[in-house]
Amino acid sequence: MWIYNGKEFVDDDIGDYVGFVYIITNLISGKQYVGKKLFTKAKTNRTVKDGVVIKKRSSRVSSDWKSYYGSNEELKNDVKSLGSSNFKREILFLCKSKSELSYRETYEIFSRHTLLGEGFYNSWCSCKIHKKNLKNMLTYS
Repeated sequence: MWIYNGKEFVDDDIGDYVGFVYIITNLISGKQYVGKKLFTKAKTNRTVKDGVVIKKRSSRVSSDWKSYYGSNEELKNDVKSLGSSNFKREILFLCKSKSELSYRETYEIFSRHTLLGEGFYNSWCSCKIHKKNLKNMLTYS
């Protein structure tokens, strides 16, 4: 279960958001992980005739966000060995664009110093954002 503003976050809460920035906390050790997740993923349908692709059609389908526990292998192994009930998953920000998602995730990773301390699962950060793609982001708060 994902928590947002103290309440369970469900499909009906998605609205026009493309994804979210989150923090996952190991309730036993206190270790945390900051990341981002899209609500949808790309899917390409191909029509093949005589072994040749004659038509491609792209669409978006729901991602695995409901069951997602991050991309970090150490975190995923801990969830597997300790059980998901020993982890708290919180949504920090809902984002309306991929650029906003990347900006907010990177900001949280750096402002929490996740790459410097032992209290975080985060082990790397990569980000490429152009300022023009953030024009609809009113303020960072």
